[in-house]
Amino acid sequence: MGRSRAGSPRELRASCCRCEADIICFAATDGKLLSSDVTHYVIPDWKVVQDYLEILEFPELKGIIFMQTACQAVQHQRGRRQYNKLRNLLKDARHDCILFANEFQQCCYLPRERGESMEKWQTRSIYNAAVWYYHHCQDRMPVVMVTEDEEAVQQYGSETEGVFVISFKNYLDNFWPDLKAAHELCDSILQSRRERENESQESHGKEYPEHLPLEVLEAGIKSGRYIQGILNVNKHRAQIEAFVRLQGASSKDSDLVSDILIHGMKARNRSIHGDVVVVELLPKNEWKGRTVALCENDCDDKASGESPSEPMPTGRVVGILQKNWRDYVVTFPSKEEVQSQGKTAQKILVTPWDYRIPKIRISTQQAEALQDFRVVVRIDSWESTSVYPNGHFVRVLGRIGDLEGEIATILVENSISVIPFSEAQMCEMPVNTPENPWKVSREEEQKRKDLRKSHLVFSIDPKGCEDVDDTLSIRTLNNGNLELGVHIADVTHFVAPNSYIDIEARTRATTYYLADRRYDMLPSVLSADLCSLLGGVDRYAVSIMWELDKTSYEIKEVWYGRTIIRSAYKLFYEAAQELLDGNFSVVDDIPEFKDLDEKSRQAKLEELVWAIGKLTDIARHVRAKRDGCGALELEGVEVRVQLDDKKNIHDLIPKQPLEVHETVAECMILANHWVAKKIWESFPHQALLRQHPPPHQEFFSELRECAKAKGFFIDTRSNKTLADSLDNANDPHDPIVNRLLRSMATQAMSNALYFSTGSCAEEEFHHYGLALDKYTHFTSPIRRYSDIVVHRLLMAAISKDKKMEIKGNLFSNKDLEELCRHINNRNRAAQHSQKQSTELFQCMYFKDKDPATEERCISDGVIYSIRTNGVLVFIPRFGIKGAAYLKNKDGLVISSGPDSRSAWKPGSLQRFQNKITSTTTNGESVTFHLFDHVTVRISVQASRCHSDTIRLEIISNKPYKIPNTELIHQSSPLLKSELVKEVTKSMEEAQLAQEVKVNIIQEEYQEYCQTKGRSLYTLLEEIRDLALLDVSNNYGI
Repeated sequence: MGRSRAGSPRELRASCCRCEADIICFAATDGKLLSSDVTHYVIPDWKVVQDYLEILEFPELKGIIFMQTACQAVQHQRGRRQYNKLRNLLKDARHDCILFANEFQQCCYLPRERGESMEKWQTRSIYNAAVWYYHHCQDRMPVVMVTEDEEAVQQYGSETEGVFVISFKNYLDNFWPDLKAAHELCDSILQSRRERENESQESHGKEYPEHLPLEVLEAGIKSGRYIQGILNVNKHRAQIEAFVRLQGASSKDSDLVSDILIHGMKARNRSIHGDVVVVELLPKNEWKGRTVALCENDCDDKASGESPSEPMPTGRVVGILQKNWRDYVVTFPSKEEVQSQGKTAQKILVTPWDYRIPKIRISTQQAEALQDFRVVVRIDSWESTSVYPNGHFVRVLGRIGDLEGEIATILVENSISVIPFSEAQMCEMPVNTPENPWKVSREEEQKRKDLRKSHLVFSIDPKGCEDVDDTLSIRTLNNGNLELGVHIADVTHFVAPNSYIDIEARTRATTYYLADRRYDMLPSVLSADLCSLLGGVDRYAVSIMWELDKTSYEIKEVWYGRTIIRSAYKLFYEAAQELLDGNFSVVDDIPEFKDLDEKSRQAKLEELVWAIGKLTDIARHVRAKRDGCGALELEGVEVRVQLDDKKNIHDLIPKQPLEVHETVAECMILANHWVAKKIWESFPHQALLRQHPPPHQEFFSELRECAKAKGFFIDTRSNKTLADSLDNANDPHDPIVNRLLRSMATQAMSNALYFSTGSCAEEEFHHYGLALDKYTHFTSPIRRYSDIVVHRLLMAAISKDKKMEIKGNLFSNKDLEELCRHINNRNRAAQHSQKQSTELFQCMYFKDKDPATEERCISDGVIYSIRTNGVLVFIPRFGIKGAAYLKNKDGLVISSGPDSRSAWKPGSLQRFQNKITSTTTNGESVTFHLFDHVTVRISVQASRCHSDTIRLEIISNKPYKIPNTELIHQSSPLLKSELVKEVTKSMEEAQLAQEVKVNIIQEEYQEYCQTKGRSLYTLLEEIRDLALLDVSNNYGI
């Protein structure tokens, strides 16, 4: 091999710039090609990939070749999260990088020599592959290998002409001198590493026990001595209380029926919320109980002195199997706090936004400059000699309290990426412009069943809805029977398996709905146009059509297949309900009737009214059948409660839900059920279904006790008995009682989850809430990736029936199981981000109002849970649930004067099963019962480091009397749209006052960040599907 003539970095750069750009040979991975306009290729060593991956993610860095050896090192040493990050980077069309499987290439593979360390072998292998790659490109494209191994720089630096080996810092300094963000990030990572090295040399004292070796942990789990599970920190008592939920073999083999309590930071032994840990149970005499008092979110845990509940299994962490570290949003200490740490201090303790994460120590000289901002950091390590984990600064998100900065915080905290769709992804999209309108192709006309002339197809949606993903049809067949049709947008026609847009949709997994915006899973050309089944335009659909007996509505036959439809009417719910009720004056509001002559108008109206009536009749029949099997009734007023705090379309829900809501929902549930049966029959070991396991009976104890306080008995032995007893638990004087009981029932439920049928026994497929033996999601492929997978499975099942070749590879059971885990995880993130954004707007709504004088800050509340030092209160007006303390920080208790107004006085509290009594030292006492109505003052508890929270204070033990001026406002719940508009307006006014021009939603985000309403059916389906957590999970209970 020849010697390099370009030894110095400057000569190297010049050499690279002289290279010709038209290299003939490019390596590819999954169809990706390296860019042809680079001056050199970059090959990072294994250590660089591990430590500097976030810099390699910069889109400015192009022509990166990741060697298989380096990727495997990340997988084995940094865990699944970091490895998945690397995999996603390689798949992402926006990043100019590929994977080269050097260990599978005959000329590149090097066996490890006797006595050679793993690290040296990895570096040698990567260098050897870099040399081969250079020669493979006909010696025309310089290759730069970047490494942290100084010996490798010396040994290989000038060994091969055209292959340069330099340090990563050296590479950035010489090739990217102006890429300031990368340099700052590199300095931050280097500083963090130096601090760690110094600390390990200086410190001999152990703060925590060492973790046991992996082989000891695995053997201990197998023998039953140790237990494996996921660490879940209680955010209200983050310093002292965490729980380990059993996982894997531990959950099946263990006699334990509850979670394991991990009491205190020492017992947690450096594990962080979300980590997969190994726990050793303590002797029974050392078991502790969980605290039952209300507790504020603070690190000192003021409630820790309160009497705990019954002792429960308690343990300590002896090892970590998988670190699930992620990006964390933090706040720097204030100026005063920095000064108290010493002027020369470069090590700064930053406070994570998430209470469950411990403070993180980072090295920076920018602490003062960043103290008013939300900042992203990553954890690098947590040594046994260190009280806190060590990390490094990544980037600034935005100013504390600024709407966009706080929204960005919520997105990062839930690991939601909302970067715009790339050019490569958009190039795969069909075109539909006035100059070049999209139309049905002749080829598709021959393949599909054409329903445009034979079927009356129509949609029923909320007003203003643009993403119509489902339509319905009903007609009488020649034999007198009926044909019911559900037609769903054919998204998979436009989204090919493993295309760039498919990989992006799979990564996002769902559309994310926040209080004031949404982030789409697919580009708007699909979600709001070609896959939206709008009225009067031709669209591709996937249809299910049932032949029903004309009188009994029993299903005789079912047909599945691809169709072409043209929706005749785009109805909104209220109009459909009016037609169902016989009020035909609403016809004037239906655009499709406007230009018709009287005779045609009458004929078409009769046809449509018959169709809506017949559909409703069928839906009643289908619903009654499910009711007989124990389907849970969670709509009606219950939906309103959920929507206040969990959904962003509250303004689309009427006070009394309409029957047409039920009609549409039943048809969709029927379609999902029949598709589930079909794909399972065709692919019994690799179908994607949705299960909803029966809840644990102990979770119903509070529901039963609360109902008992009102004289109701809730039978929770089955979904049927639960549904019936909830229906009977009605207080004629207070409808809110039934709302809250249904809300508690929902909270007690397990979450519905996607799963692969090859991973579960058939008896576990059952959906408890819907009372169906098999269920899936098929009806919303625009906004759920699960539905895209199900559409492909259905198409494959149809091909299989026709003895045709199945196009595209279906997921194996193992791959599908991993995908289901990912989608379930993303769904949880979507729920949490939606709830957090709603809470953000609620806090912003109340923040600028003076609780002492603003009438809107006083409201009626209902007590729905009793604790040792206070109560939990629900405020119907705003859909808020929160804690109201009856004992304050000074030890004073609440008292009630002659006018029922509350005051704080010395005294004590006595808690009973369904009530709590406050008695002052003067002998005055006041008792609060479950379901009592009280008057509550709403204020905001501001927090610099965390999210603001709503604070509730009981100011009278009597119900709130609404002043005449407020009568109109207080009589109906605050609409979500009103709240969002008011907050957004006040934010804009504040920004204008400061002469700061901030675009609330930047132009570049318009493509994927819409604020249109969503299909009401999809929401009702989710509520029924019991996939939502109740908001009372937010409080220390």
